[in-house]
Amino acid sequence: MKKDLEQTIRDLLVHLGEDPAREGLADTPSRVADAYRFLTRGYREDPEKMIKKAVFHEAYDDMVIVKDIEFYSLCEHHLLPFFGKAHIGYLPDGRIVGLSKLCRLVDVFSRRLQVQERMTFQIAEILEKHLQPKGVGVVIEAQHLCMQMRGVEKQHSQAITSAMLGGFRNRLSTREEFLKLIGISGGARP
Repeated sequence: MKKDLEQTIRDLLVHLGEDPAREGLADTPSRVADAYRFLTRGYREDPEKMIKKAVFHEAYDDMVIVKDIEFYSLCEHHLLPFFGKAHIGYLPDGRIVGLSKLCRLVDVFSRRLQVQERMTFQIAEILEKHLQPKGVGVVIEAQHLCMQMRGVEKQHSQAITSAMLGGFRNRLSTREEFLKLIGISGGARP
């Protein structure tokens, strides 16, 4: 499969007007194939299996938050990077998850061809399914090179998406507490 991908990259270089045999490009097809396998490794990881191993019974019922989880992904529309930070919170109802698994879930879903909106919901949905918490909140802030390098070319633009489920959707005070704790209050960063 890697050889097929390398040939595709060679063909792309030719279509762009380059000579894939020239010194600077001779190893590029192999390097690009390796890079894309790494950047899309989330397709070869099972988030269901990952989270099942790390759910524990615990009586804790206050908000749990892991914020500023850095990620890199590829926009499925242009294959250009988007990157930023994810913030995840939930209200346990007898079950908690290992904190590092929240970061790993972000990695699994971001290391696929993605749109930010879907990724945000996928993270919230899997937590709701396996933890059955009183609520889940996920906020993702990202910069998209497809908007910064091409198209509208707005270098300082940022996209913010959220998925609020259960108590995070139904109770304004819970939502406001979460947004305040992750540093988003009244629409402005501190």
